[in-house]
Amino acid sequence: MQSIFKDFKKYSSLFIGFIIFFSCDSEDQSLQRTQGYALGTTYSISYVSNTLTPEQLTHSVDSLFKVLNQSLSTYIPDSDISKINKGDSLVVVDDHFVKVYRKATEVWKRTRGFFDPTVGALVNAYGFGPGKRLKTVSQNQRDSILVFTGWSKTKLTEKFTISKKYPNIYFDFNALAKGYAVDVLAQYLIQSQVDSFLVEIGGEIVAQGKSPRSGQNWKIAIDDPKQGEERSFIQTVSLNNQALATSGNYRKFEINEETGLRSAHSINPITGEAIPSKVLSASVIAPDCMTADAYATALMVMPIEDSQKLIDSIPELEAYWIVSDSNKGVMELFSSGFPKED
Repeated sequence: MQSIFKDFKKYSSLFIGFIIFFSCDSEDQSLQRTQGYALGTTYSISYVSNTLTPEQLTHSVDSLFKVLNQSLSTYIPDSDISKINKGDSLVVVDDHFVKVYRKATEVWKRTRGFFDPTVGALVNAYGFGPGKRLKTVSQNQRDSILVFTGWSKTKLTEKFTISKKYPNIYFDFNALAKGYAVDVLAQYLIQSQVDSFLVEIGGEIVAQGKSPRSGQNWKIAIDDPKQGEERSFIQTVSLNNQALATSGNYRKFEINEETGLRSAHSINPITGEAIPSKVLSASVIAPDCMTADAYATALMVMPIEDSQKLIDSIPELEAYWIVSDSNKGVMELFSSGFPKED
């Protein structure tokens, strides 16, 4: 199956978080599981139900992914988003595309442009994406790419078509479509009268209800960026009918020879520059995974002080940052209500 996230394995160290399901329920017989490979990555669903079998759920998951790909996959030539990227202004987009577009608009506004799904050409130019890398990115080249970059240059019309100021503007919803896919699966489970579940696609998660064994909220562990060959975790969080998404590039960073500080390059979609950042990972908790996914991406690009103020200004969001510190290690930063485990 071609996918929105076809290059996930190649670029996972750049673009996604490293979150795993952490629970003591592995021996609980009431807990059912289905897992597989879709959207270019792995997925896993743990749930409690007397009526929905893993086989039925797997079949439904495949059907849902097929619909999402046809709407949002840039790797399917005749998908809606591919047609739009080729300049087709007559495509009437479906409800999935509309929801993702509107969420992208909301986050673009709240982050003052630091979140921008038209930034794909810049990502490729700097060698951080699947496309062709330029040997050098001069000011003139950057300026020419910026002409075709900018969410304000796009519009969802009343007829549910997409208007672009320039035909060359390229949409790429990778920064929030995986989170949206998690939400779609979660909604399907709720409609199937499943009250307790954990849905995970490539590290993006929605948790609903309680863990069947402990009777408490589902717990999620986040990888320690300082770990060696043996896996270790830096933080464990408890989710109360919430979503968690992480963006991280702490597995691909540079070390400044003079200061010893780790830094990873992030692209500023406003200026088009690839700037070194001390932010190695950003995790966001939100009511839904698409929102968490989009903001986690934005927090990797925004100055840390600005991103902290942003999260504090949105009551339904909590965040957790891993940043490089002056002692050649890492430092953890938390928003005031982040539900970390002691």
